[in-house]
Amino acid sequence: MSKANPTRWEQKTAVNPSHSTWYVERFRSMAAQGADLAGEARLVNAMLPRGARVLDAGSGPGRVGAELAARGHTVVGVDVDPVLIEAAEADHPGSTWLVGDIAELDLPAVGVGEPFDLIVCAGNVVTFLAPGTEVEVLRRFRAHLAPGGRAVVGFGAGRGYAFDAFFADVAEAGLEVQLKLSTWDLRPFADDSDFLVAVLG
Repeated sequence: MSKANPTRWEQKTAVNPSHSTWYVERFRSMAAQGADLAGEARLVNAMLPRGARVLDAGSGPGRVGAELAARGHTVVGVDVDPVLIEAAEADHPGSTWLVGDIAELDLPAVGVGEPFDLIVCAGNVVTFLAPGTEVEVLRRFRAHLAPGGRAVVGFGAGRGYAFDAFFADVAEAGLEVQLKLSTWDLRPFADDSDFLVAVLG
């Protein structure tokens, strides 16, 4: 890692270089066994017009973005881990998969100039960001959204990023929480929920 402020994911893979490959194979195995891996994509799809533009922020090996592409949306996925992006390209051709830190997100600089109708950030991605970059990530989300666009962020409790801290960061980034859920299948959020799905606009 050459960056001065590596993400927590990069820190994890530096300690255990095989972690990324294990992660890819875990989801490939689950898919082969018929596991339902499309819950996040179903919710996001219900929020979108047909043929929308979606950014899969922290896309990993492309699980969520690929499902949205299969439903007719144009998907760009970005992840800091080149092993995961290589897997996304191999398993889900047809979408755009890019290596990059979402704290430094500047897609027009790499030729992706159109804004997005929705940004999805699933799989606890925000808990793996570089410490102190959370507000900047949310600002970059806002900068990449089309007018009226939304970001949907999902992560669990007990991972070092308290929900109240996240809500404060959302406000500081110039976004607002439009909806809070406790699951990707629309269960309401409560004070004791151990998972958050936040729709931001």
